[in-house]
Amino acid sequence: MPSTPDYTKDERFDGLYMNVAQQARGIEPLLDTVFSFLRRKTDFFSGPPGTDGDVTETAVAKVNEVLKKHRDIYLKEKGSKAKAAKTTSAPKEKKKKESTDDDVIELGDDGFDISGGKKAASAPSSAAPAKPQAAEPAQKRPPPPANKNTEKDNSNDNEDEEDNSPPPLGNGGTVDGKYVWTQTLSEVNLIAPLPPNTRGKDLNVVISKKSLKIALKKQPSSPIVNAKLTHAIIVDDSFWTIEDGALNILLQKLNQMEWWECVCEGDPKINVKKVQPENSQLSDLDGEMRQTVEKMMFDQRQKALGLPTSEEQKKHDMLEKFKMQHPELDFSNAKIS
Repeated sequence: MPSTPDYTKDERFDGLYMNVAQQARGIEPLLDTVFSFLRRKTDFFSGPPGTDGDVTETAVAKVNEVLKKHRDIYLKEKGSKAKAAKTTSAPKEKKKKESTDDDVIELGDDGFDISGGKKAASAPSSAAPAKPQAAEPAQKRPPPPANKNTEKDNSNDNEDEEDNSPPPLGNGGTVDGKYVWTQTLSEVNLIAPLPPNTRGKDLNVVISKKSLKIALKKQPSSPIVNAKLTHAIIVDDSFWTIEDGALNILLQKLNQMEWWECVCEGDPKINVKKVQPENSQLSDLDGEMRQTVEKMMFDQRQKALGLPTSEEQKKHDMLEKFKMQHPELDFSNAKIS
């Protein structure tokens, strides 16, 4: 009779659960998806057909039983790791203590080191004294050449330690006045604000393996983007659409095992060591990233209408507030810069 597999150590579904965890973004939402499935698609809460009475208490008891089992496994593994770490560190501590004892220097009343004399006195007295020899002149040896690779590695380590910036939003960044971009391991998504009422036929978008061009057909000499890509892409799987008044471009990565520092050459770079897997669709962006995109789109529309941008409006409001607080001052010649 085949034995029941041990699902407490089964890693076959890790990829599936990692994907769900990235979508849910939290422990409680993740657990909600599990219990929602049990409630909607199974008889976990209702019991088998023909069951009488309320069996939800049985379901709760089973959850507590499984939860306690995994808690016990966690505590056991934690204790084993702590014990192994203690066993490993014990010989190191002993060796360190012996080394410290050997390095102790004892000074006499005259201020000279007498620890060497005591060590010599503890040696067997039968040892014949060595004949004095003429001291050879010390030869100066050139210092070893500095290891440039080591210095470079140390410099990089120091930069990483000093970089306390938060993880990049959406694993991407913002190219001021052009676009916001996000990424996953397999694709890059660009979101570029467009003038109001812009349609697909008004754009000239050219996506090639190693370059990208975005331009309005009315302004061919002033493209929004016209640069080489930092990494190669799969052209046949890349495409663009217009959504919510913005240009959305999806670039399928050729190498789907690396993170991009930036999209185009010359653009600001992000710290790829701090990326966190998450969604890159415009509708799934978190509040801060979505605010950035909406601000860019608002400023683009304002400029097209000849109206002040969000920053200019903010400065104007501050000046108006200051005028109200100081009516005795003359602001007729005041200019906002």
